[in-house]
Amino acid sequence: MAEQAYTVASDSEASYGEQPSPFPDVALGIDIGTSQCGVAIWNGSSVELLTNARNEKRLRSYVLFKDTIPTGGVREELAHPEEEIFSGSAIFNIKRLIGRVDTDPAVQASKTLPFLVQTLGLGVRPFIAAQVNNVWRSTTPEEVLAIFLLELRSMAELHLRRPVRDVVLTVPVAFSRFQHTRVERACEMAGLRVLRLMPEPTAVALLYAQQQLRAPREKTALIFNMGAGYTDVAVATTAGGVSQIKALAGCTLGGEDVLQSAMRRLGRLAESASLSRLRVAAQRAVHALSSDHVAPVEADVGRGEKVDRTLARAELEDLCRPILERCEGLVRRCMEDARVSAMDVDDVILVGGGTRMPSMKALVLGLCGKEGAYEGLDEMEAAVRGAALEGAVASGGEGLDLLTIQATSLSLGVRGEAGGFVPVVRRNTAVPARKEARFTTVKEGQEEALVVVCEGEGKMARDNHLLGFFKVSEIPPGPKGSVEISVCMDIDASNVLRVFAGVVSAGASVFEVRMPLLDDGHGWCIDALDRLYGSTMDLCPLAKSHD
Repeated sequence: MAEQAYTVASDSEASYGEQPSPFPDVALGIDIGTSQCGVAIWNGSSVELLTNARNEKRLRSYVLFKDTIPTGGVREELAHPEEEIFSGSAIFNIKRLIGRVDTDPAVQASKTLPFLVQTLGLGVRPFIAAQVNNVWRSTTPEEVLAIFLLELRSMAELHLRRPVRDVVLTVPVAFSRFQHTRVERACEMAGLRVLRLMPEPTAVALLYAQQQLRAPREKTALIFNMGAGYTDVAVATTAGGVSQIKALAGCTLGGEDVLQSAMRRLGRLAESASLSRLRVAAQRAVHALSSDHVAPVEADVGRGEKVDRTLARAELEDLCRPILERCEGLVRRCMEDARVSAMDVDDVILVGGGTRMPSMKALVLGLCGKEGAYEGLDEMEAAVRGAALEGAVASGGEGLDLLTIQATSLSLGVRGEAGGFVPVVRRNTAVPARKEARFTTVKEGQEEALVVVCEGEGKMARDNHLLGFFKVSEIPPGPKGSVEISVCMDIDASNVLRVFAGVVSAGASVFEVRMPLLDDGHGWCIDALDRLYGSTMDLCPLAKSHD
């Protein structure tokens, strides 16, 4: 039987009638969460969340490949049962898969999900598929996200009574630039144009800045965001509607890891049907333990076997101790990077479902020396509301005098001698930014240099994200270290990266302009470059760098 092909396309040409839209022509704000998402828009006086056919503001993030046309359930009047979503016929947790290669730990961890995640261990795109009538239907993370975005777009157009094209999306702090390009590609497939990709705590900081417009002094907030797939931390200062991000930190850790820890304790069977029932029961218990000390877990897992027991909050917290410790490290690192102490923090803003865990909430508040969290924001709506504000600002909307000064979430640099990583733009540098570093040759008579651009915090280039590479040619041959080569990185206000590199002649830099973005980051890695070029075109950093 031939595999059915799924395409991303609009199912109709919408007609909006003669009545004009009551909403201003500004960009939508979309928060695509690992498990839930939201859509909002600035209505001219406040942010309004849009609802689906079931009048829900928070929408489940999944695509079900059950019928001829895959669906995310946004337009259905009846919600898909959880058992059906977790049966293997739906793709979810897509934010943990998009833009990642099959050797990535996050992809490897996703192999326990009900749908098929197959890896070859070659540094290529993972194979994912949903099971439909006992046949695997393959797809890509970009296509799944595009299908879901298309449904959100249709929902918004119906609500706004006008076409929708421009959007501002929130993304995790831990996303690499290549992952950004994959999200933009999915938006393009759905007929959307991305004005901004905002780290989730940055969007929250903008909403906080709007609320503090009339504050008598500058205020500092620590934002802790724990969703299903990612955890983000930010320290932001705000005054007069201007929000400046002082530091960012993030990792691939979230409620999904808490759920998996609970499932391992409760016991797992190999069959997907059994896993779906156990997953539903474990998820309900984890949610219940946010307010209760003990929760029942009951699941018929087939073959006459049942799970019938209780799960205590103390037991779950013990299982999640490694998660708590890692989150503590993120908060401490972010505060250290921002050069703030607990006494400097005015407000602690908790965002995301993961912050409902009493132990997580107590941990973050304790690190900041606070008894309670900031209560002016809805923990599940703050990110999408901030994205909607940014959408209005980026579209030139009236009635908003707000500004966000963003920061780089990861360091940007190039591979140096012996495979080391040489940062040029360090993490938490305010954007826009332009930084320069000087290098020299490592071989006698070297006439070419390979500029390998990476992103991350690893000491070795191979431990970071490869963004791209290019050659600097026509280097005047000479003794080792006799030629000076300049590498300059420029990040504009839209977070677009440009890299300039060239030989410095008579004290002036002669630049070649290059864009270090691979056409397809899957399949390329530092090891592949080493095999192709060796170390004969390496660069050695000079002691002095220039801003």
